[in-house]
Amino acid sequence: MQFDTLIHNAVILTCNPGFDILREGWVGVSGGKIRALGTGPASGRAEARERIDARGGILMPGLVNTHTHLPMTLFRGLADDLPLQTWLNDHIFPAERTVIRPETVRWGTLLACAEMALSGTTTCCDGYFFAEAVAQAVHDFGLRAVIAQGVIDHPAPGVPDPALNLSVARQFCNRWLARSERIRPSVFCHAPYTCSAETLSGAKRLCEEFGLLFQVHAAETRWENEHLRSVHGASPVGLLARAGVLDERALLAHCVWVDADDIAVIAGRRTKVSHNPESNMKLGSGVAPVVEMHAAGITVGIGTDGCASNNDMDLFQAMDMTAKLHKVMRLDPIVLSAETVIRMATIDGARTLGLDGEIGSIEIGKQADLILIDTRKPHLTPIHHPASAVVYAAKGSDVQTVMVAGRLLVRDRRVATIDPEEALHQVARISGVLKNHASNRDLDSRGVAEVDHFERKS
Repeated sequence: MQFDTLIHNAVILTCNPGFDILREGWVGVSGGKIRALGTGPASGRAEARERIDARGGILMPGLVNTHTHLPMTLFRGLADDLPLQTWLNDHIFPAERTVIRPETVRWGTLLACAEMALSGTTTCCDGYFFAEAVAQAVHDFGLRAVIAQGVIDHPAPGVPDPALNLSVARQFCNRWLARSERIRPSVFCHAPYTCSAETLSGAKRLCEEFGLLFQVHAAETRWENEHLRSVHGASPVGLLARAGVLDERALLAHCVWVDADDIAVIAGRRTKVSHNPESNMKLGSGVAPVVEMHAAGITVGIGTDGCASNNDMDLFQAMDMTAKLHKVMRLDPIVLSAETVIRMATIDGARTLGLDGEIGSIEIGKQADLILIDTRKPHLTPIHHPASAVVYAAKGSDVQTVMVAGRLLVRDRRVATIDPEEALHQVARISGVLKNHASNRDLDSRGVAEVDHFERKS
């Protein structure tokens, strides 16, 4: 057999239906896909243009981050330790009005891509403004993604007239439907308290027309739950159901404040959920009832959220947090086993995006989206069980090699597709606009002028 790349001498976590673990395993990649895999010495079995010796490391599917706002790397640590509504309305929205432009979005996204790739994420599901710039940056970097145009019933970056929000989303989806095999367009409604029923329904119809994923924040905070019940007489999930947006091609981010009735609705509509434990903890929002969701048959993936509300995009840390948080909340060390959490970050994450036929497990015919963990580290020695090591001991910084569609994006911890130093420099320049003001309440036309000047120079 002839392969483009042969990875051998690995402990392979396949994440297939049987969660098979192949020791002394090897994987052959050609044409961007997994063509063969097996165990034992690879020498003599096949020819390959490039061989990668895993040196006993763990080879597994690339991680799937099911909820991101990539350009918000620009706001990392900008307004920490605040309630969500204060954080959002008094700090993030003003900051976005000041610095968010296509060029700044591009640099923030490229920095996010470098952070994700270097910590093992090969696919993300994003929602933000200027989605064209986000999609192009992700495409240029080489990751796989579902990229959504953000929709909100208020003036927003790139959409000063809310009446045009769905037409802007339509234009974006039309442009990216067939532009890239790795990028799929989507529509992201901000929340049921910032989008009217008409906007929600219109966005869902647009997604149905093109066969796309519909995304929305849902039941993230106690305030949201109480507010919508008071104003509309329904929970956030109930309101979304009333708007007709819940089905197997809908993804709800957070779902912290859901009760048994809400869970039954989500399960009955086969709607998917993105669990964001670190963001929910940092903002004091609460803990989503993931164990109950699993019991109801709901597919749940893991997300980091944006860097403004979590500060990092390391899914290894999110996996560790997911497992431990629910054990301590239920006083039960058995719930959410290491295997379950790895599935959430791989094949179940792919399933939430409708990509489980292409990615999320190491199986013949699937896309070669693979990551290799260097286990020759004190904190990873010894390894009694690879799955436990991945969830409870491994860190994003242990990822040595990253491949997407057979293309090496990270080799020996070096990004191969862009210069990360340039992204770091540009984001630092952009963030300087915010640092020049004493607080986000002071962001004004001076800040806008500074960013416009930055764009002209770039």
